[in-house]
Amino acid sequence: MTAKILVLNGPNLNRLGKREPEIYGSVTLADVEGQTKARASTLGLEIDFRQSNSEGELVDWIQQADGLAGIIINAGGYSHTSVAILDALRGTDLPIVEVHLSNIYQREAYRRSSFISEAANGVICGFGAQGYELAVEAMAALLHKAA
Repeated sequence: MTAKILVLNGPNLNRLGKREPEIYGSVTLADVEGQTKARASTLGLEIDFRQSNSEGELVDWIQQADGLAGIIINAGGYSHTSVAILDALRGTDLPIVEVHLSNIYQREAYRRSSFISEAANGVICGFGAQGYELAVEAMAALLHKAA
């Protein structure tokens, strides 16, 4: 049976390729999804890839993740503001990898802190779309270590 990973994307990530390409690059979220699924497949993992601009929907999806192997999350702007998403992540016993396209530590001061990091096993940031592939590799390592 293939382990299934939930990959969650927060607000404005649906605008990748159009929104601030000088920061986020020119790839679309559909491109990121394809690359992520391809890398996961080589590692024997399956991806359930989702995006929402709604904090509540992200919380609902996290709460419904029972039975999955792990969560990779780019909560976008909610990373810096959402105690609700943090609480939902803390409510799971799943491994969690946080990912950001940009290096949040080279950005505005308010972006240098992430609530999500408090629940994550690790954080990958600053590698653009490749960060998702790195997150899948990190998740595979976490799952292998746990097995």
